[in-house]
Amino acid sequence: MNDNTVPAIGGARGPLGFQYRIPALKPWSGLVRKGQILRLLDTYGQQAVDTLFYNPHDTAERYSAQDTLREQGSAYITVNTKLLSNIGNVMLTVISDSCGRHDTSAGACSCESNTVRFGHHTKFEHACRENFVCEVARYGMTKRDIVPNINFFMNVPLAPNGDLVIDDGISEPGSHVEMLAEMDVLCVISNCPQINNPCNGFNPTPVEVQIYDPA
Repeated sequence: MNDNTVPAIGGARGPLGFQYRIPALKPWSGLVRKGQILRLLDTYGQQAVDTLFYNPHDTAERYSAQDTLREQGSAYITVNTKLLSNIGNVMLTVISDSCGRHDTSAGACSCESNTVRFGHHTKFEHACRENFVCEVARYGMTKRDIVPNINFFMNVPLAPNGDLVIDDGISEPGSHVEMLAEMDVLCVISNCPQINNPCNGFNPTPVEVQIYDPA
């Protein structure tokens, strides 16, 4: 890394405290402390990164897509978006985004939805919901604790009739999004394994998560 101390929009980025490349198809979770910057890097481009956030001190508080979209008055997440919890707290603020927009409406793929959308032969393919279930179990949560998520780098344009369309990704190799943690957050990621629609360019690839300490 050669940019560990480059200022980020809306804040200062200190030294790199954590770095991990999430393999294609796999989940990851980790703690981001208040004041740290979480940076997600789309290493190869066109890779959806399904993400949830929880309050690690009380996991009943978690990211709320509905509150986030309502308060910002926009269908997408981008720079200056405040990611709100289900009790109205700002969990993180997006401070830098080289992609331009991120979806938080289309949800996570599952074995059940794959079957409905793509046919029964896809029933046994791995999916984001299963990644989430496995990862949140490490913190005493169950599938009931999985809520509508953010799909970073996923291109979901709104059709004129209001339908959501999963289209070819618009993120390029090296695209990133940075978020300033406004409180301690537990970040849970599924590096999306979907191969039946273009959200991953039909070829899931690794992504990178980086956590920067305060300057």
